[in-house]
Amino acid sequence: MLPEHADEVLDIFQAGIDSGNATFETACPTWAAFSAGKLAGHRFVARDAERLLGWVALSPISDRPVFAGIAELSIYIHPAAQGRGVGRALLGTVIDSSERGGLWTLQAGIFPENTASIRLHESLGFRHVGVRERMGRHDLGGRSVWRDVVLLERRSDVV
Repeated sequence: MLPEHADEVLDIFQAGIDSGNATFETACPTWAAFSAGKLAGHRFVARDAERLLGWVALSPISDRPVFAGIAELSIYIHPAAQGRGVGRALLGTVIDSSERGGLWTLQAGIFPENTASIRLHESLGFRHVGVRERMGRHDLGGRSVWRDVVLLERRSDVV
């Protein structure tokens, strides 16, 4: 993921925001703010000849050294590219990069309604850790609702 991908990456992120099932975020950040929160060397895009199909990136969970081997995973797929294996390719790529980079745990928080994302993560070795009930309030179509978040993690077998 490079600066020249910024507009398309943020457009896909905005589509995730608009879906109501990808994030608690309500507004797309600037590229500078978005990029600053992602780990260098663990940010990837998938594209075809015409457009970006999706992206994946890891973020640190803490600046404390004891947590240096744990990262939070974000993956977003363009709505027109969903169901085509893009997510599997991106997730596999970031798992490989994380292990080469010495990360021993990847974690993800996913709305329970996003069953396709949960299945994808589980198929690549993520396990269900639990559910954080009523983790946050979310504006959906003009009404504020409590949302649960499913916690998943993947522990490396090689790090």
